[in-house]
Amino acid sequence: MIALLILLIPLLGGLVSFMIGDHKKWVGPVFLLAAGLQFLLVLLALTSWDQPELHRFSAAWMSDVGSSFSLSLDPLGKVLCLLNAVVYFLLALYLQGRSMQKPGAFYGWLLLAQAGMMGVFLATDGLLFYFCWELALIPMYFLSSIWGGPRRIAVTFKFFIYTFLGSILLLAGLIYLQSLTPEKSFALDAILKLNLTNTQQSWLLWLILPAFAIKLPLFPFHTWQPDAYEEAPTPVTLVLSAVMVKMGILGLLRWLLPILPVAAYQWGDVIMGLAVGGIVYASLIAWRQDDLKRLVAYSSIAHIGLMGAAAFAGNLGSLQGLCFQLFAHGINIMGMWFLVDLIERNLGTRKIADLGGLAQRSPGLTLFMVIIAFANIALPLTNGFVGEFLMFTGLLATKSNYYWVFTVVAGSGIILSAVYMLGMIRSVFFGEGPSQPLPPVKLSVQEQLVLLIVVGLIFVFGLFPQPLLDVTASYSDNLFKQIDISYLFKNF
Repeated sequence: MIALLILLIPLLGGLVSFMIGDHKKWVGPVFLLAAGLQFLLVLLALTSWDQPELHRFSAAWMSDVGSSFSLSLDPLGKVLCLLNAVVYFLLALYLQGRSMQKPGAFYGWLLLAQAGMMGVFLATDGLLFYFCWELALIPMYFLSSIWGGPRRIAVTFKFFIYTFLGSILLLAGLIYLQSLTPEKSFALDAILKLNLTNTQQSWLLWLILPAFAIKLPLFPFHTWQPDAYEEAPTPVTLVLSAVMVKMGILGLLRWLLPILPVAAYQWGDVIMGLAVGGIVYASLIAWRQDDLKRLVAYSSIAHIGLMGAAAFAGNLGSLQGLCFQLFAHGINIMGMWFLVDLIERNLGTRKIADLGGLAQRSPGLTLFMVIIAFANIALPLTNGFVGEFLMFTGLLATKSNYYWVFTVVAGSGIILSAVYMLGMIRSVFFGEGPSQPLPPVKLSVQEQLVLLIVVGLIFVFGLFPQPLLDVTASYSDNLFKQIDISYLFKNF
């Protein structure tokens, strides 16, 4: 029942927001209430280990085509639902009192997007998974096209076409898999029992992979992302970057690797090569950016590239690091977007060349930026270090003959990340300011509280990562057994 409530709360909250409309007195608190209830419910799910029946829900849905409304809160789902709940709760707190056009519709679409993402994280039926995958996309289209920047229409259309084409291929792959099951079922358990040939696995991988690669995005499927992040309103960019990209990782871990393990191994070098190449490509472009939003957007592509490579490394260490980094990356990139939004709203610009000397006039903002940027470049004692260390360990242990190439190229991404992040801090906060001094950025109480929580999460999981690692340990172990090549090739 908890799994169903996790899906229903944002759905009902979104509908209520639409009905409230433009009553600014009520719409913000409704958004905060829905996000707060969702957060408490996910915490309840994490503490109810001894009651697994609460974590599952199943009901008849489209039985004629072999589909059921099946939800399950497995360890991977718990981490991603927790991330989703934390991001939305902090975003709701951050946005309280914010004046905007059509607030009822804005918050309503945001909550419907959360419902779609929660559905993706919980669904154990292929057709339900696809339905929620699309449900998460539609609100983002309206949020970006209505509240976005001057190029929002063209950019949002490109984003929609990219993701929709990938989704169509995903649906075709799921329908084919359903047709092969003896009971003609979309259930994940039924699909996992299929004994697919090498040829079937190979072409299915390239049919399904684009949907997940576009959502992440992995190089070279990334071209929609920088423009979409730049033109979308920053709260929407935050949700896209911190939570929605994790739908692609979940797709790899739940719907691609365990179903097509042999093909994932056979094509692993190609995909890891694209992923680590994307790390260097995105890092070099981030280094040359003069717009804070685009810099953070390209830095996100670089971090996602490492996560994509870890998914195909095929060993336990990489999977453990990836599951941890799903949460850590979401927290860190969320903090970066909060800071970018504060700079833009208070100073009226995102151009690095127009900024400078903020450290003297805005010491609080500077301190938060330094800490969150250090977490973003995986400095030890921060949460970013734990996940990236485990993923690099996994890359070194991969069975690929090119493991050292992948590790060295991916490692150069860490160096480049430090270069462009520290360069940005030097220019914006410690560099020479414009001739007309910029006003100080004064943080409200709620903004300070939100940033303090982000920093707290960075240090808590950087110093004490074991609780989060324990949550996903069983999932990582089971997934590794499903994709372990030394065992699989004995059966082919």
